[in-house]
Amino acid sequence: MTRQMGRDTEFREFAQIRTAPLFRTALLLTAGDWHAAEDLVQSALGKAYASWGKVRRADNPDAYVRSVLVRTHLSQRRLRSSGERPTAELPEGAYGDGDPALRVALLQALAQLPPKDRAVLVLRYWEDHSVEQTACELGLRAGTVRNRSMSALAKLRELLNGDLESLTAI
Repeated sequence: MTRQMGRDTEFREFAQIRTAPLFRTALLLTAGDWHAAEDLVQSALGKAYASWGKVRRADNPDAYVRSVLVRTHLSQRRLRSSGERPTAELPEGAYGDGDPALRVALLQALAQLPPKDRAVLVLRYWEDHSVEQTACELGLRAGTVRNRSMSALAKLRELLNGDLESLTAI
């Protein structure tokens, strides 16, 4: 087997294992936009493939590619070069266990946050990263992550306040 074939096989195995978790993160970053999340994962994996030698030598290839995913999302949001527009309706699809109404309310509230605040919340509370890990992936200082977390959570609570009690009542 040639070096290139071995490299391709190694990347393909990595991508097969990491695509679903990357997609879940991308879906949250894109505020439930299924197609944008798929595009975001493909872009991140394409970038990872292009520099696979560097990625596989990283201390944590998963974190490296997730960082590429988040930074690609933030970059796309900054450029706003896409002609696509978000819609008010979520696409059909299974999101797993849990209360669908609560999930939809949360996605709608997340969609109203600025992209960097949303990225901080997704990495900190969905991906369960430490402040330091989140700061490293977003290229921010730890204090900035803490401040953004607090202000974004306060805004999220404010946005959900009316719905939260009715959605979590048993």
